Amino acid sequence: MAEEPPPNVDLLIVGGGINGVGIARDAAGRGLSVLLVEKDDLAAHTSSSSSKLIHGGLRYLEQLDLRLVRESLAERERLLAIAPHIVRPIDFVMPMGLARRPAWLMRLGLFLYDHIGGRRSLAASRSVQLDGDALGAGLKPGCGTGLVYADCRTDDARLVVLNAVDAAERGAAILTRTEFLSARRERGAWVARLRGKAGEREVKARMLVNAAGPWVADLLARIDGAPPPRPVRLVKGSHIVVPRLHAGDHALLLQNPDGRVVFAIPFEGAFTLVGTTEVDWAGVPERPQIGPAEVDYLLATLALYFEGVPEAADIAWSYSGIRTLADDGRASASKVTRDYVLDAGGEPPLLSVYGGKLTTYRRLAEQALKRLGAGGRAWTADTPLPGGEVAPAVARRRLEGRYPKLPLELLDRLAAGHGTRAERLLGDAQTVEELGEHFGAGLHACEVDYLLECEWARTPEDILWRRTKLGLRITPVEARRLAAYLAR
Repeated sequence: MAEEPPPNVDLLIVGGGINGVGIARDAAGRGLSVLLVEKDDLAAHTSSSSSKLIHGGLRYLEQLDLRLVRESLAERERLLAIAPHIVRPIDFVMPMGLARRPAWLMRLGLFLYDHIGGRRSLAASRSVQLDGDALGAGLKPGCGTGLVYADCRTDDARLVVLNAVDAAERGAAILTRTEFLSARRERGAWVARLRGKAGEREVKARMLVNAAGPWVADLLARIDGAPPPRPVRLVKGSHIVVPRLHAGDHALLLQNPDGRVVFAIPFEGAFTLVGTTEVDWAGVPERPQIGPAEVDYLLATLALYFEGVPEAADIAWSYSGIRTLADDGRASASKVTRDYVLDAGGEPPLLSVYGGKLTTYRRLAEQALKRLGAGGRAWTADTPLPGGEVAPAVARRRLEGRYPKLPLELLDRLAAGHGTRAERLLGDAQTVEELGEHFGAGLHACEVDYLLECEWARTPEDILWRRTKLGLRITPVEARRLAAYLAR
């Protein structure tokens, strides 16, 4: 991977979240020379702090945001097709016994959800009596009817990384730990000053994209002659991970008395992911953390529905992220639109991305390049992401056939994260001993080396919490051994 920026490019992108890498991938596939810079790791902030869902946003129907829901559902179908290894269907159950919204309204919403987005791959919504049914496992008696609908889950950080991998393989330069300092116009081009491992460098670009997420306004302040930023609303969303709350592979959507909803999603086998909160944020977006009130809110929601309720001491992990929303003036943070706004103009062109959601990143990238007048054919709708060329079951069978002596648990995890690319990671290794040093939880030197060489990983956090979620299982002693290995 490149360590130094090229001196001249067609397109410079600032921001290594899902929108930035999506634009980089699309542009590189159109034949543009692309440089993406990220001051931290890929997906280091908002794009690794989501609810890990690819979905239409059922609650956006209630806000009559039909265009966003339609586009999101259409993108859900596309991502299922081009990334089947990391975008997987999951059923959601909504217990109606404590629901604030009437059942007829929810059924109407699900009817629209089934039909406005061109659903082809997922099952239609249905009703079920939860008492005595497997879908009611773990819930308190009396939850009554449940409404069941299908959506998709993903590994958000891996989705970012795989887009970056594809962009790089199509010629883009992806530079992490590289800070954008400033940009000025000069002879019909942007001259940007960057600071990376080797010091400061200048790069010329025909077009500039500001995909800095929570730092979008800060970045505009560093660009000579940039327009004033749009009004934005920073919203903190927090999640907790607790021991598994229920049997089965389905998730739950829990309606709160305040009208908000909370997801409870099976996570990494032995856990349940619970979230999200939505709180207006006025601080520095660098390292937000969940607050005690947010923990209490999520645990109280679980207590309304589940028989066995975790306590704060049971939380295995928590994370928070800051979403940048184009401020539409609504009073509640949960009701501000999740739609994206693209501001483009000037000569040379400058485009800034406001808002957006994980599900619609691919479509956002298409629209961004159209607004920039980048030219070329739109191509990403039916081109698989790396590792997604075959169905997950096929990829797993191929791995089991080629590596019969390796643990099935390891092969399953690698297939789920890498698809067919898992074979590149494993290479010719046939035994556990040939995978190299074992750092715990099935993480071996073979995998670490691959992540360092091919996926821009640099630190234990990059590996344990973004390229994988093995931080949930690895011990502090094992994490220190990994850190020592990386420091060699």
